Amino acid sequence: MTVDHIRYDLLAQEALRSVVRRVLSDAARDGLPGDHHFYVSFDTRAPGVRLSQRMREKYPEEMTIVLQHQFWDLLVTEAGFEVGLSFGGVPEKLVIPFSALKGFFDPSVKFGLQFEIAAAEEATGEVQEAPRTADFPASTTRPARGAASEPALASARRGPADNAEEPAAAAAEGAPEAAPRPAGAEVVQLDVFRKK
Repeated sequence: MTVDHIRYDLLAQEALRSVVRRVLSDAARDGLPGDHHFYVSFDTRAPGVRLSQRMREKYPEEMTIVLQHQFWDLLVTEAGFEVGLSFGGVPEKLVIPFSALKGFFDPSVKFGLQFEIAAAEEATGEVQEAPRTADFPASTTRPARGAASEPALASARRGPADNAEEPAAAAAEGAPEAAPRPAGAEVVQLDVFRKK
C-alpha cells in the first residue's frame, strides 16, 4: 500500500476550516446576509476551547451553537473565534479554536461540513497548538451588525435545553444527536476521498 507522505487528508481538513474562518470573518464584519445562519459543533474537550465551568459540566464532550439573531462580540482570528451567547438567560463568552470544530452547517442553503478531529491528530501524532489569550484581543460590548443581545439557541449532544420556555430551545429538546440537516443537504466528508 502506498504511503501518503503529503497528507492530503490533513490539507483538505485545513482548507475546509478556512471556509468556516472566511464565512465567520465576513459575518463578524458585515453581519449575517439574508437568511444565512450557522450551526457550529465543536469538541468541548479540545485544547484551547474556553467556556465556563457550568457550560463544561453541561456539555462535557460536544456542543452545537447557533449563530443567527442573538449573539454578540463575534471576533475571528487565524486560530479560532470567540462569541458572546446567552444560555438560560446567563451571558457566556465562548472561545473556540478552528481545530476543535466538528461540524458547520448553514441550513438556509443546505450547506454543511464535517471535520474529523481525532483522526487527523492520531495520524500525525500531534495536537494543533491552541490559541493563546493574546490571539484574542479584548472584545467590545457592541453586538455584531444584525445581531441581538441573546442567541436563539444553544444546544449540545448531551444535556437538556437551557430554557424550555424559549421556542427555539424547546425545539432543540427533541432534536437528533447532531445539528439538524434538512433533506437534500450536502455534507462534505473526507472519507469519500480516501482509499479504503
